[in-house]
Amino acid sequence: MGPVPPQPKRSSGASGPSESEISGSAVRLGDRIFKGLAAGAGGLLLVVMAAIAVFLIWKAWPAIKPGGENVGNLFTTQAWRPQSDPPMFGIAALLFGTVVSSVIAMLVGVPIAIGIALFISHYAPRRVATVLGAIVDLLAAVPSLVFGMWGLYFLVPKTQGFQSWLNQYFGWTYLFGYPDATQASDFGQSLLIAGIVLAVMILPVVSAVCREVFLQTPRETIDAAWALGATKWETIRTAVLPFGRAGMISAAMLGLGRALGETIAVALVLSSGFAISWHLLEPGGDTFASTIALKFGEASSSPLGIPALIAAGLFLFVITLIVNSIARAVIAKKKDFVA
Repeated sequence: MGPVPPQPKRSSGASGPSESEISGSAVRLGDRIFKGLAAGAGGLLLVVMAAIAVFLIWKAWPAIKPGGENVGNLFTTQAWRPQSDPPMFGIAALLFGTVVSSVIAMLVGVPIAIGIALFISHYAPRRVATVLGAIVDLLAAVPSLVFGMWGLYFLVPKTQGFQSWLNQYFGWTYLFGYPDATQASDFGQSLLIAGIVLAVMILPVVSAVCREVFLQTPRETIDAAWALGATKWETIRTAVLPFGRAGMISAAMLGLGRALGETIAVALVLSSGFAISWHLLEPGGDTFASTIALKFGEASSSPLGIPALIAAGLFLFVITLIVNSIARAVIAKKKDFVA
């Protein structure tokens, strides 16, 4: 037997807490403080959201209160004349323009953003991926006004021939039909162009989130797909995309939120018409955000001008909450990142 190692001496008095107990107590105190701060931040967010809702309802109440002069036509009127007698303003055309332009943006922008994210994360060389990722992220810093001016002075005139081609060969689909058009110059500021501008604007947000999600795919999962003889695309289809499904949904909802609330760019690209038309190439169209921006200057001339615009903001607020709630419900079902 070897020599017995010396045992540490214990004090004869009452033993105090050990070093590990002291550090554990400090950690537990830190956890409690952090938990309280996190709970306070979450509660503060709920208070702010509730305060916004109360403010919007309070200021919009003269325009939406039961028995008001315009309440019966609020969801059907395709006009915005709160200064007339009787006042006329409705959200039907605004709701239509907001939803249609946002849907076009999602259909065009989300697939492209996912493709960019896949290329940067799994196809491009490291140097190329770094530069391309920085360029795509830089789009998020471009002001909305710049996108709007680009759409108005470049995209609209440059796509008149394309819109004429769509009308000629796909006008039978009704969506791309424009019966009153006789030449290419008749095409211009339409919901289709607004949707394309919004698609470019949501690219950096959707692409950045998807890229980070794809990069978090466990290496073991990718190696297992390679070991089974999968090709590059089969590995992405069976390992990367199923893992990032919830992240892609979250990214798409973030993009949709920006598309729903975009103001200046849409206001510049669209020509106000306050009419519901499924002909996406016809000039005209309105959204909640663009109407608030364009009509705010003249709203003070009518007692219901400001309340009507705030009512439009209230409806946009409710739509955003509904969309986010649906997205959260979908993500909750995919929280395990499984196919």
